[in-house]
This record gives sequence, C-alpha cells and structure tokens, in this order.
Amino acid sequence: MIYLDNSATTRPEKAVADKVYEMLTERFGNPSSFHRAGLDANAEIRGARNALADALSCDDGEIYFTSGGTEANNLAIFGAVQANRRKGRRIVTTEIEHESVLEAVRALELEGYEVVRLSPDGGGNISPEQIYGAVNADTILVSMMYVNNEVGSILPVTEIKKAVARAKAPALIHVDCVQAFGKIPVKPKKLGADLVTVTAHKIHGPKGVGALYIKKGARIVPRQYGGAQENKIRPGTEAAPLIAGFGTAVGLIPDLKEQSEKIKALNAYTKNALFKIDGLKFNSPENASDYILNVYVPTFMTSQTVVQHLSSEYGICVSSGSACAKGKKSHVLTAMKLSDSVTEHSIRISFSRFNTEKDADALFRALEETCKKYPR
Repeated sequence: MIYLDNSATTRPEKAVADKVYEMLTERFGNPSSFHRAGLDANAEIRGARNALADALSCDDGEIYFTSGGTEANNLAIFGAVQANRRKGRRIVTTEIEHESVLEAVRALELEGYEVVRLSPDGGGNISPEQIYGAVNADTILVSMMYVNNEVGSILPVTEIKKAVARAKAPALIHVDCVQAFGKIPVKPKKLGADLVTVTAHKIHGPKGVGALYIKKGARIVPRQYGGAQENKIRPGTEAAPLIAGFGTAVGLIPDLKEQSEKIKALNAYTKNALFKIDGLKFNSPENASDYILNVYVPTFMTSQTVVQHLSSEYGICVSSGSACAKGKKSHVLTAMKLSDSVTEHSIRISFSRFNTEKDADALFRALEETCKKYPR
C-alpha cells in the first residue's frame, strides 16, 4: 500500500504502538488512584504533558488533554464564547475551517451570536486586511486554522492579535493547529494565541487523543462536569494509554527544518511529475504547505470514484477532501469559488516524512493511466 492521505491520519510509529500496548497491559491503573499502578499511569501522563509543553514552548499547566481535535475545537469555541458572553456577540472565523469549527459556530449563530465568515481567494488564502476589517469592539472570539486541511493554504494567524488590539476587542484567539503541529513551528505565544488545538494522529500518534493549549490567565467555561481531572476543564478518567502514546509521538518529531526540506523536495518532485498529465491542474496555492497538494484530475470519474479506483487498482491511498466530511462536496473548494466541474473531480494528496519519490512515481503512473483510460 502506498499511503498518501496523511492529512486524514498517519501511520502510528512502532514505538507509539508499543507504548500504548505497554500502558494497556502493564500500567493500566487509574491515573487518579494513589496506589502504585495509579501513580505509574499518572507519571506517564505527566511525561506526555511535559513533552507537549516543551514542543509548544509553554508551561505544562497550559496543556489540557482531550479526545482529539474535534473536542478541543469545540471546547475552545463554546468555552470562550460562554466565558465572554456578556462582553460582545461577534465571532470571526473563515469559510474554510474544519467541520468541528464550522458546525460549532453555526450552533452559536442559531443562539443569536453574529458570525462573520471570511471568504478565501481562488487559492484558499485569507488576507490580513480581511481580519482587520472583520474584528470590531464587539468581537469575543476569533477562530482560525493555521494550515488548511484540504488545499494547504497558510493563514495569517499572527495578524489576529494585532487586529484584536487595534479594535480594543475582548476577543479570545483560537488557532486550530492540527495540520501545522509537527510540520512547522507552532509556538502559541509567537502566534499570539490564547487557545491552540493539536492532535496526535496527525503526527504518527494514536487516534482518540488531542490537546488544547489554554494560555495562563485566559478563561473558558468547561463543556462537561465531573471530577478534577485536567484541572476540571476536561474532567473524566484520562485515556492514559493514548496520552502516553501522544507523548511518545511528540518525542519522535524530527528536526523540523530538515523534515521541511525533504517534504518540499518531494512536493516539487510530485508536481513536476503530475504536470505531465494533460489537463491536470493544481488547486493548492504556490505558498501552501508542502505537505498538502490538491489537484484537479481530468477524468469523467468523480473525486470519490477516483479515490476508490486508485485504492482498488493500484493500492494508492489519497482522499477527495476532509475525511470528516464523509465524501461530501468540498466546502473549501466551493468557498474558493472553483467550478463544480473542478470541485467534483479534485483529490487531495498529503505527505508524511515516510513518503518517498517512489510513491510519487507510482501515483503519477496510476493517474496518467486513469486519465487516458477514463478521460473527461
């Protein structure tokens, strides 16, 4: 199998799987228990929290583990709005956010909050001027992703703090860094963020665990209530095996500069190969993350059919957009105002540090044969 769908999820490292298994079979105690088994499990959670805090250059007390990126995004959005509900009614976001953000703000809109959704240009880019124009004194939350999960556009999130300051808004700033963490530097303080979402399964860790960075002094209201776990922000018995696996995955992140150079070269190699296919077009902008390449495939088959064809006939895994969208029409490409013809015939290729030029060669041959056999 040639796996090129790393924006959906990544293959866990063996050391991660070993750590999860060790926790399930040897360190299985409840982390809140005071006996040896509980203390051992708790120590693993502390170790993972420290590893993540080091990676984000923040205090370990600013890290709160969740069940993944979706829960972290929901906790950030609903928690921030609930905490600031008496200070204003405006929420600023974009049309190209992950579904967990889009659906959360839609629910708040139904409650009477004003939601401003910034529209991208044809390359999926949002301009700083759009942010400055949207944030006003009534804004209580700005939620924006760092790297778009479908086309790879990099959003100007560092401008948000300046816009909030200029408008003298009481807004909390939430940055969804799910597609950025482990690939480009993610330092909440440098981003000017109060809240940052990351998750494990995008960095070769286990599914079912993520984290929310909450800046010291920033207040959000919990979404659930129970025990004292995660400082009562996210109560409930911690998934110690998954959290420990997350910590292991964080520790295995290679030097980002070296990794970025490798991925940049692989992206360029892939584009040069695919460029030879007559009629194929690239939807990702030139300044996109090198980990994501969104392309229009000139065949009569729809995106989902192309994905299934590449998998069944060639053993190649790509996607037709966000895995969370379950095959629905891409809201990102639609927001970019690409034609239905392009939107319905585009796929996403996404790399990890384990992909090679041989993978790109196989993809090129498969797409070339597909387009010749099943042309538009």
